[in-house]
Amino acid sequence: MRIAIDAMGGDFGPKPIIEGVVQSLKEKDFEAYLVGDESKIKQLLPAELHDKVRFINSEDFIRMDESATEALKRKESTIYKSIELLRNGEVDAVVSAGHSGASMSLATLRIGRIKGIRRPAIITFMPTIKKQYALVLDVGANVDCDAHNLYQFGLMGEVYAKVVLEKENVTIGLLSNGEEESKGNSVTKEAFGMLKESFPNFVGNVEGGDIFKGDVDVIVTDGFIGNIVLKTSEGAAEVITTLIKQEIQNSGILQKLGAMLLKPVFKTLKKSIDYAEYGGAPLLGINGCVIIAHGKSNPKAIKNAIFQAIRYVENDVTNKIKESLKVH
Repeated sequence: MRIAIDAMGGDFGPKPIIEGVVQSLKEKDFEAYLVGDESKIKQLLPAELHDKVRFINSEDFIRMDESATEALKRKESTIYKSIELLRNGEVDAVVSAGHSGASMSLATLRIGRIKGIRRPAIITFMPTIKKQYALVLDVGANVDCDAHNLYQFGLMGEVYAKVVLEKENVTIGLLSNGEEESKGNSVTKEAFGMLKESFPNFVGNVEGGDIFKGDVDVIVTDGFIGNIVLKTSEGAAEVITTLIKQEIQNSGILQKLGAMLLKPVFKTLKKSIDYAEYGGAPLLGINGCVIIAHGKSNPKAIKNAIFQAIRYVENDVTNKIKESLKVH
């Protein structure tokens, strides 16, 4: 297994990325292609791991405040070189915590979409009260979608849930402003009919709050709404965690003692809502594996993003989507 890692693109530079690579190499057997400033990243990598790594030197990277189109021009940038490695068959997957728009644009244009898929989609994992993840897509690849795009998102989400998460009888829901079939806009109403006709386990419209109940495995929406849902959820989780800490700090001795007894519970809760637990969001619908990690990824998130890539390739997700297109 060969995985290219954009070592420079994250918000905090190469350090947490390389630390994540080190953690993953200690747990999994794969070859890491580190794409970045070799003089910097070599210093961060223990000498005993050098034989498991290949260095692809690149001193240029796309910054978060730059346009995604910049990546198409700058062929010496880390993300461009990473995508080219995948395009040329030199690696099996790419992991990047860099500019997500650049990663998506280059993957779509340089690697290409699966034949029949009109638009790729970013899929992410949302925690639920049933202690299992719900899959939501798209969460940022496509601001504007038509009904057929949403239908294909449902198809790709179902495949991913089946082959990677090993779920049987995958249920699919359509995110809307009400559960009734009459709710939604013209696009979702049309998509409702297409999903209902093609998927026996289509449950109909679901509301935002239903995402976290765990009753629906795959929730379909466009990238504009999906990204807002994702960022709102992350913000709400952070605020709730902060408020709990503040209340404990401002409380009396008995409450503090109670909080100490509940520390294992808080730790489990934090783990269930921590994006680092799943690491990255696969870009579904392209002819290869590209995992888009959070810009603020810590080493644990990078490690799990790499593990996402390994699971994606081992389960042959791209070809499974191609097979599903023939059925639907």
